Amino acid sequence: MQTWNSSALQRGLVSGATSSILSTVALAVLGKKETGSAFAPTNAVSHWIYGDKAARHSSPSMRYTVPGYIIHHASATFWSILFERFAGKYLDRKTPVGMLTAAAATSAFACFADYKLTPKRFQPGYEKHLSKPSLAIVYAGFALGLAAGAALIRRK
Repeated sequence: MQTWNSSALQRGLVSGATSSILSTVALAVLGKKETGSAFAPTNAVSHWIYGDKAARHSSPSMRYTVPGYIIHHASATFWSILFERFAGKYLDRKTPVGMLTAAAATSAFACFADYKLTPKRFQPGYEKHLSKPSLAIVYAGFALGLAAGAALIRRK
């Protein structure tokens, strides 16, 4: 298990970036497929700041898309740092099964926390645009991003 040292934080920044990017790509592709807008799911995340108006905005914008992505990225980084802290000893073994299992568990817990432990105001918001199967794909993309980031940082 990693301690709360710079190693866990640095590694979390890498897996945070990869998981944020992969899950955002999933949001865009699935948003385009289900709502006709690749930006609506990411815009909806900015409901933390702008309320329900953000969820109704479907085109790219500095007001909704940028803060939505920043919030999403910060959340992915938070979960990634926890992933590195608590699963670090499994990740250090560099086994694909171990990395994918730890990533899937982290993603599943993040989903549970997002929708069962978090007040509605601070839930992701993209559930307003995506079906449950699509949400599962987004969280799978998040898990793959966690695993990819963990493998990337340990490739030496």
